[in-house]
Order: sequence, then structure tokens, then C-alpha cells
Amino acid sequence: MRLAELLRSGGYHSYAYSYPHKTAYRTLPVPIPLKALWATEDRQSLFLYLHVPFCEQRCGFCNLFTQVAPKSDVVSRYLDALERQATVMHSVLHPYRVARLAIGGGTPSYLSAPQLARLFAIAKRLCPDPIPGSIEVSPATIDEEKLAVLQQHHITRISMGVQSLFPSETSGVQRRQDPAHVEHALRILATAAPIRNVDLIYGLPGQTAQSLQESIDRVVELGANELYLYPLYVRPLTILSRHRSQDDFRVQLYRSAKQHLRSLGFRQVSMRMFTQAVPDAEGPDRPQYRCQDDAMIGLGPGARSYTTSLHYATSFAVAQSAIRDRIEAWMSQSADDFSYAHHGFLLSDTERQRRYLILSLLEGSLDRNAYRQRFGHDVLSHTPMLAEAITEGLITESPDTLCLTERGVECADVLGHWLQSDEVLAARAAWEAA
Repeated sequence: MRLAELLRSGGYHSYAYSYPHKTAYRTLPVPIPLKALWATEDRQSLFLYLHVPFCEQRCGFCNLFTQVAPKSDVVSRYLDALERQATVMHSVLHPYRVARLAIGGGTPSYLSAPQLARLFAIAKRLCPDPIPGSIEVSPATIDEEKLAVLQQHHITRISMGVQSLFPSETSGVQRRQDPAHVEHALRILATAAPIRNVDLIYGLPGQTAQSLQESIDRVVELGANELYLYPLYVRPLTILSRHRSQDDFRVQLYRSAKQHLRSLGFRQVSMRMFTQAVPDAEGPDRPQYRCQDDAMIGLGPGARSYTTSLHYATSFAVAQSAIRDRIEAWMSQSADDFSYAHHGFLLSDTERQRRYLILSLLEGSLDRNAYRQRFGHDVLSHTPMLAEAITEGLITESPDTLCLTERGVECADVLGHWLQSDEVLAARAAWEAA
């Protein structure tokens, strides 16, 4: 589809935050030994991601790889397997240096305080020195005891999914949430980390520009200094996909919220991210990481690992029964099993170029000289379709950069969707939903 047609169709199609999407991954013809795969990688600025695939509830919009309320022994067996995988990866990667740590899910704060402490002990196996770390929590599962664990392990960013402070809006997407829990959680987070992020959603049933602004004002008043604004997407196999349709007013809500955040002193970093945090909130000497340049280690069945030539992970699923089966299969793996990549996407030179382009634009701009140095040609000669984005006013061109315009930032998800290669689009279309 031409870009103009996508823009006319509403502008909201799917989240664009990584490339290629996990639904393009397939079982590899032959498992690939990780020792050989990582041997030629630059391992001095790695990103470490730990996945905790458990939640207390399943929201109507959620398609994350997460199991609701697992049986009591599952979490301990999961941590056993995570430790086994971490030990393998330490052997595979050595010598190496981790620059960033993120713990996501699911809901990592679903774990008890002792289980969180064990999770950090596993992380320390791969990154013994203090580094900037981020973790996701939920209002109903975070408490002072768990926060003490996070502070002991130098967490510099805590992100909490709130979506809205109005029960009438959250109940419309099957999210059970007490505003009193949200406000208590925000109060105890207020001094817990330099960066305190809150996720909000626009496009919820019954939501107005005024109610969205009131949610923003309240979380900022309670200490949030970073906000992510997510459009509501209804995706296959989610609860909402079975019975949801409504007029699309998301773009109006987004524009209103963007202007309101600017009036509060927030700086827009990307389509979704707005921040008041100072640039060195994680420490002026923090190691740098760029996802276009540096590799990522993912631990856990829902975590992706990125190398130059291969992205790999457990096969993706959304339905609870399929997720439970995949978690059980992952926990049963031996150290030898964890020494191989079994499922992923092999990146050709063309796909590496496309990935660099998409991720750079999602950050706001692409350095044309850096692109030439890396790939040997100008980005416009590799991807002539970008001329249409320039014509549509989403990108401005100079000899040195391609930059998103304000409209381009607003339509970043459209650009990310439109710029996918035919190979990736075909693989995603052929994915058998589970």
C-alpha cells in the first residue's frame, strides 16, 4: 500500500518499536550454536533484557507473552531455568561488558521481594558492576519491600503501567484497577529512582481530551517525570479483538495531550516518549547503548536476542494456553539446549539496512554519513520509497540527515509499518496465530 493510502486510512495500524517483528521469526533449519554466533560480535556495549512472563491479570488490549496467575511452583522453576540460561550466556559471551539492563514482562513486580532479589542475583551473573537499570511494575504489585530490593540493585528507572486514572475508562478494556492503588504506588515511587515513568493509553472507551489531561496532571503531581503515551491498538487474539469497534478519535487525543505535556515542561523524545528528566538522570558516566549498533542478550522465553546476522527468541504466542505450553517447554531446557538458537530471523544485508533505517527514524533522525560509512551507499539510493515520505511531509531531507517532521513523529507507527520489507510483511502475514 502506498504511504498516502495508509495515512488516509487513519494512521494507526500497529506499534512500531522494533524490526523485524517476532511474528516474522521461524524455526531455524538447523539450530545455531551461540558460541559461534556471538564470536564475531562486538560485546563491549551489550543490552541485557530479563523477561518475567507473569501478571496478576490480562488486560483487554494486551498481546504480551505473559501468563496470568501461574501456579505457586512455576515462578521458582522459572527462576531456576533463567539461572541456567544466564550461566550458559556468561560462558558464551565472555569476555564482554553489559551497558544497560532492563527487566520487563509481564509484570516483574509480580514476583515476591525474595524472588526479585534472586532475579537480580541472576542478572549480576552477567553484569557484576552497577549499571543503569530499568524495571516495569504495576500499581497492585509494588510495595515498599520490593522497592527496597530495587534500590539495593541500583535501578535508575521504574516504569508503571497505569493507562488511566478513571475506572470507567480502564474497565472498558477489562483492566481491574483501583485509583487508590495507583496513587499509593506513585507516592512510594516518588523518590525511588531518578526516572519514574508512567504509561498512559489514549483512545480508551469514553475517554475525552479533558479526562486524559486529568490523568496526566495527577500522575505528574505525584512524581512521574517521564510519560509514554500509547494509542489503543486492538490486536488479534486479545480480549478486545472479539468485541470492539468505535469511532477513531485517537489522533485528536494525541495532539491535545502532546500540547498539554509541552505546557507542563515535558520534552517530546519520540512519538510515545515525553520526559522532564534531565539527560544525565542515570549518571553522567553511564555507558551508552544504541539498538542500531549494539547487540542485545535476552533471557527468558519472551525475550529477543539480537546479533548482526540473527535475531532469535522462543516462538511468539498470545493465547494463554499457548503461552503456558511455551513457558513449560522453555523451563524444561537443559544447559545444552540453551547453547543454541532454535527460532529466529536471519538478517540479509538488505534487512540490516532496513533495520538501521527504521530504528533511526523512530528515534527522530538518521545520520546519512553514518549510514554511508556503514553500508557503502546513501540511504535514499537503497530505499527510494523514502521520497514518498518526504513528499508527504513526514521527513525533511538535508545532505547530512533525514529528520522526522512533527507530523512524521505523529505518524511514526505508520512509517515503521510502511517501511517493512516485502519479506518481513509476507512472513508476518503467514504467521499462524497462537
